[in-house]
Amino acid sequence: MKKLEAIVRPFKFEKLQEALGRLGLQGMTVYDVRGFGRQRGHPGIYRGAEYTVSFQPKIKIELVVREREVQEVMHVVRDTAYTGRVGDGKIFVFDVEEAMRIRTGERGEFALI
Repeated sequence: MKKLEAIVRPFKFEKLQEALGRLGLQGMTVYDVRGFGRQRGHPGIYRGAEYTVSFQPKIKIELVVREREVQEVMHVVRDTAYTGRVGDGKIFVFDVEEAMRIRTGERGEFALI
């Protein structure tokens, strides 16, 4: 099993959620986060005073999927979240050693479905 963490622009989340649902993924964890990468923030003006917005709002999505689903999920996330501009986000993939459904005690891939 693999854990995918995707960090995407907030306005792309709804379409991404729908696209992942069409793949049959049944669960995800979503966080509102802030951060920066290459874009390093941008200047803003508030009541005539200039300031720098260092951290951009993002959405972080965590999914645990079967190893055979990783590439397909990565392609869907990339295709859906893509704008072509700096700040589109990142996808990280981690090994998941074990999983257990608390309610039933099912383990491994059976805990995912």
